Amino acid sequence: MQADPSSSLVIRMDGAFDIDSVNTIRSRIEALSGDAEVYVDLSRVRDFHDRAIAMLADVLAVARARVSVRGLRQHQYRMLRYLGVEPSSLDPGLFRSAPALQR
Repeated sequence: MQADPSSSLVIRMDGAFDIDSVNTIRSRIEALSGDAEVYVDLSRVRDFHDRAIAMLADVLAVARARVSVRGLRQHQYRMLRYLGVEPSSLDPGLFRSAPALQR
């Protein structure tokens, strides 16, 4: 089943994942309705800032939309888990369930 494009959003980031990146993600998620699905693809990020990962955990905790994060390295995955993010939000399998959104 393909997600309704009006209620789905794919956010692809590259380069450095920093505070500006998190603020971009936050503003895009806040603009969506609560029944939206958001796929955050970090697979092209080459440099993760730990403070930005901590801020991402805060964004995920308060998001009304369903958010799935893909492309984390082991350290960032562990950080988000330690900060209370549910593993199901970090499962790349969720990203695979929307084939029309994959690259």
